[in-house]
Amino acid sequence: MNGAWQNGNSYERFMGRWSHLIAREFLRWLAVPPNSKWLDVGCGTGSLTKQILETNRPQSIVSVDASPEFVAFARQMVPDTAVQFRVGLAQSLELEANQFDAAVSGLVLNFVPQPEAAIAEMLRVTKPGGTVGIFLWDYAEGMEMLRYFWNAAVALDKNAEALDEGVRFPLCQRDELESLVDKCGLKQIVGIPIEVVTHFQGFVDYWAPFLGHVGPAPAYVMSLTPKQRQKLEDRVHAALPIREDGSISLVARAWAVKGITE
Repeated sequence: MNGAWQNGNSYERFMGRWSHLIAREFLRWLAVPPNSKWLDVGCGTGSLTKQILETNRPQSIVSVDASPEFVAFARQMVPDTAVQFRVGLAQSLELEANQFDAAVSGLVLNFVPQPEAAIAEMLRVTKPGGTVGIFLWDYAEGMEMLRYFWNAAVALDKNAEALDEGVRFPLCQRDELESLVDKCGLKQIVGIPIEVVTHFQGFVDYWAPFLGHVGPAPAYVMSLTPKQRQKLEDRVHAALPIREDGSISLVARAWAVKGITE
């Protein structure tokens, strides 16, 4: 991860509040039994770890992320003795083999330099017959809050297309994700879309997180001159489906896969 992933509070305002909703649905679908040992790879600010604690009654959780700032934030947000937060790389986990009943990764694999190596590591540390589950935002079509933004940005600046997650991350598509986990040796693979509604009280609620420096879109916004930024803001505002009361409701879709280790 680069320097754009350092502020936990900014991430929560921008994406974290929606990843909580996806994580809840993902865990319900994953259906891992209580009293299991979990691994959360790329735990970020701890939203998936927190959901595991609240809904799955785990025996223990090891949660790993490459960002020391996110790990520090997660420790404060999830002060539970059942959880051990660690700074580490998804593609080279410093963990013994065959020790977890379930290994999960939420909304991070596309940012890992070697996603195939990360999946191989998840399989390595999971017990035979254990569950591995992954979910990623559908940046190309289903993450509407970002699609409206990038469509406007690219219309004003063709160079913005190189930063668009929908272009940069082909892994964030169902067939691509299923194909990769199959290649890595996961068995009994099942994939589904998970959709939630991102509801904003008004345009300020939608736009303010784009000024927080966390992630490709906010980093792009803050790289613009004030005049360019205002022009982009106006274009996004004009494109959004704003209701009569000023609120905005958009779809956020993630692709999820799960399978069993040998």
